[in-house]
Amino acid sequence: MRQLIDEGRVRRGGATIRDPNHRVKPGEDYEIDIPQPKAAEPLGENIPLTVVYEDQDLIVIDKPAGLVVHPAAGNPDGTLVNALIAHCGDSLSGVGGVARPGIVHRLDKDTSGLLVAAKNERAMTSLARQFANHTIERAYKAVVWGSPRLGEGRIETQIGRNPFDRKRMGVLRQGGKEARTRYRVLERFGDPDRPLASLIECRLETGRTHQIRVHLTHLGHPLIGDPSYGRSRQAPRPKTAEQAAAYETVTNFPRQALHAGILGFQHPSLHRTLRFERPWPADFAALIAALRSLKPG
Repeated sequence: MRQLIDEGRVRRGGATIRDPNHRVKPGEDYEIDIPQPKAAEPLGENIPLTVVYEDQDLIVIDKPAGLVVHPAAGNPDGTLVNALIAHCGDSLSGVGGVARPGIVHRLDKDTSGLLVAAKNERAMTSLARQFANHTIERAYKAVVWGSPRLGEGRIETQIGRNPFDRKRMGVLRQGGKEARTRYRVLERFGDPDRPLASLIECRLETGRTHQIRVHLTHLGHPLIGDPSYGRSRQAPRPKTAEQAAAYETVTNFPRQALHAGILGFQHPSLHRTLRFERPWPADFAALIAALRSLKPG
């Protein structure tokens, strides 16, 4: 009943009840709007997909930023799973479970890039094993505030739920899961002595929730645009209109600047390695262009 009240579905005498502690008295009449029951299984939806590769065993998608991978609280539909069900039809039915058919791994809602889904149990088992054994090649492009002192390195920590905010992950001294990320600085932007930002390639050796976002924040260089782990840095005072426009693009980037650009794995039945690479999307390209415009000379 609390949820029905919160959704404004309970009324008395034409007035909507807003207080969940409202006392009901004998003889009072109430009108309750009962919502239609939701389907127990996700339904197919006509959501456009960028298909990079597909055969009878699997499908590789270039996921846009903003698309949730599977239904969950707050996102009951409009997800990649709904799109895959519509696209793949019965071949995806029941693969890997009813709620998340075909899903072997995830990308955060606002991370763009490559994702593979299984279309049968054999492919699901094979890909899940490869992910568990950390033999999948996964490389990401990330734009971070500042620049790591070392041009490349390896971050190794334990990651688990933040004890002060259960919606976030964090680096823990004990009790978390082992997490390893290799990184390499590809380009620095702005003042060479104190870069405003950097383009980094990250390669996952493990696959923990929010791993790259947590690790780069732990390194002291959070992702630009990350609402959970990043903090917007104050840009230098612009000297030209072009600089002002560039700073505006950077400081107002609307999502975490993270793109899954490379994905490689052993095909479950072809017994050969497939490797895919996708360029970053238009918003990411605009961010890079803005940062490059800040380079001296």
